[in-house]
Amino acid sequence: PILYSYFRSSCSWRVRIALALKGIAYDLVPVSLLKDGGQQFSAEFKAVNPMQQVPALKIDGITLSQSLAIIHYLEDTHPNPRLLPQDPKKRAQVRMIADHIASGIQPLQNLSVLKQMGEKKMEWAQHCITSGFQALEQILQHTAGRYCVGDEVSMADLCLVPQVANAERFKVDMDPYHTITRINKALLELEAFKVSHPSRQPDTPAELQA
Repeated sequence: PILYSYFRSSCSWRVRIALALKGIAYDLVPVSLLKDGGQQFSAEFKAVNPMQQVPALKIDGITLSQSLAIIHYLEDTHPNPRLLPQDPKKRAQVRMIADHIASGIQPLQNLSVLKQMGEKKMEWAQHCITSGFQALEQILQHTAGRYCVGDEVSMADLCLVPQVANAERFKVDMDPYHTITRINKALLELEAFKVSHPSRQPDTPAELQA
């Protein structure tokens, strides 16, 4: 497999965690969202992903984009360890939380949107993440065990950790979000979350490396 990734992309990080959890070795091709005016806009990368976004994964003779679609494919083809619970209610809760982050928070504060916001980008990012986290905290109080849904790592957790990292980068006050903070801390102790961390990628700038 070949993963096209950017060290700081939260969507790429989700997929890196999934690959690490499932023990799938891959080659990483860095795509800088900043260098050369954004390498994702090159003709070469547009041929890989017409949406000109990371991540993209070449695997089993196909090329997939969109992080949750990639993770679903990995779940279907490498079922252990599972990232979706067997219980239908818990499975729905995992998908709900993953979508809440992947559709309801992250796209509103990603690089392409922030560029349009000009000087207000920090304020806008904080607003999007805060309103999303207020809802998420409430949801997690009903679903969480050790992790987002019960005591098994799921697709929801793969979305949570990168989004908390975004929140910290945009200086969001995390004090009101005790459940989010507790789960994030527990997840960051797991090896798959450590090795996939933005501070430990081949394209991480020296000053940001762990």
